[in-house]
Amino acid sequence: MPAIITDQFRILNAETFAKSVTGIGTTSNFYYTFLAHPNPTNVSIEEYGDVNWASNTPDPRDSFEQENRYHDSMLFLNKIGINDFARIVPRVNWTSGIIYDMYRNDYDITNAAPQTSSKTLYDSRFYVVNSEFKVYICINNGTSPDFPKGQPSQNEPTFVSTVPQKAGNGSDGYLWKYLYTISPADIVKFTTEKYMPLPSNWGDGSTASVKNAAVRGRVETVVIKNRGSGHTSGTYSVDILGDGSGGKVSVVVVDQQVSSVEVTASGKDYTRGVVNFDPGDGGSGSVIEVMIPPKGGHGADIYRELGSYRVMVYSKYDSSSDFISENSFSRIGIVRNPTEYGSSTAILNTNTATSLGALKLKPGGSAPGISTSSVEYPLNGEIRQSVGTAGSTAVGYVASWDGDTGILRYYQPVGLSTISNNNFRNFDFEGNANPVNCVGMAGTSLVPDTSFTNVSSVTLSGKVIDLGQTFVLGKANPEVEKYSGDIIYIDNRAPISRSESQKEEVKVVVEF
Repeated sequence: MPAIITDQFRILNAETFAKSVTGIGTTSNFYYTFLAHPNPTNVSIEEYGDVNWASNTPDPRDSFEQENRYHDSMLFLNKIGINDFARIVPRVNWTSGIIYDMYRNDYDITNAAPQTSSKTLYDSRFYVVNSEFKVYICINNGTSPDFPKGQPSQNEPTFVSTVPQKAGNGSDGYLWKYLYTISPADIVKFTTEKYMPLPSNWGDGSTASVKNAAVRGRVETVVIKNRGSGHTSGTYSVDILGDGSGGKVSVVVVDQQVSSVEVTASGKDYTRGVVNFDPGDGGSGSVIEVMIPPKGGHGADIYRELGSYRVMVYSKYDSSSDFISENSFSRIGIVRNPTEYGSSTAILNTNTATSLGALKLKPGGSAPGISTSSVEYPLNGEIRQSVGTAGSTAVGYVASWDGDTGILRYYQPVGLSTISNNNFRNFDFEGNANPVNCVGMAGTSLVPDTSFTNVSSVTLSGKVIDLGQTFVLGKANPEVEKYSGDIIYIDNRAPISRSESQKEEVKVVVEF
């Protein structure tokens, strides 16, 4: 039995997702972007890396097993606020000389858009953003029997009005409807070469006048399909028939043919309209097609009218004690409702968070004259420590090392449990007197500073440095419970190195 899921369902899903952010709608959710996977070419542990990751980045896989691997690779998280979501549509720049599709309500698989051959309205090119970031719908593109696919647009629309207008002198035959202007903040956060944002709350503030001016079934334009023949020259006022009321057009006949038709009264409530031009002069063959607006009229519902079934998520990583630098990441993701460390129910609710463990190290008693700054723990180097009472070994990798503060952050992929000298188990590091050794590192190793308890900052040269984590016996736990929350987006990419001065802007497009 033939069936389809309509585009309106996709638009509804995009709306539901955008409104599921805390503070909007009826649900309460916390979303975080995260950067992950600092050493993707490491193949010494199972299901972790690929030697060709940089040149042939693997596609993400969707399975419960892989979800755990994505959790394993997390470095730190950044909360997505209610102003960090935007519903978006493909960006179509107004360019002189381009023929744009006009809005029609009947583009489908049997009636493609004449200019772009699109099988749906939303895939056609029926709206534009101009050089001033004003957005317009093309109500009429100069379509006529002489130009069945429309005419090249020559005049850039720049007006702001609730009434459709021609641009410039109107010589190109285009009729435009102004919708909204993209705000400066949205230009920075959500506008790209490929996409542009829609207002977050249509009908509020600056868009209220456009929405309030919308009239259900209001006819804005008609199109001449056939000029006919044998008509008497003159100008005729003709009713728009159909299920609406009040619509009229002015028909101009020149040289026995319909020369032009203009809407003089738009009327309302039309879902089907007909112009029967029969002045009784013996002429025949003229066909005038009535363009029906979207539900509620042009400008009533911007999301439905422009087809917003995509959401862009914006996240900026600048300065935070939770964000490590001097390492790389090769994965970006979004996780919903992760929980606090040690809890399966307390939803994480903080602007930033780290998923790394940390150790505050110091020289051991057998290493006189050694300072933390003179000891090097290389990034992504393998580290080990004897833990527990049965001679077990904790194994991990260096995420970051600050010799000035003595803070070492580490990650422990679950694949480390395949290392035989770890007894095929994962053990966490401890705040004990045992040294933290780096495999292949020559020289003295440091030990956890067990006097560093209930402390979350250090002072260097009179400056207090927030560590972002609270240490007990020289060890700090992650702020996020591992494997908690639902990972809803993953993007693998070639490794990107971070630095102290570097700031990343993450823009993720979720399509429904």
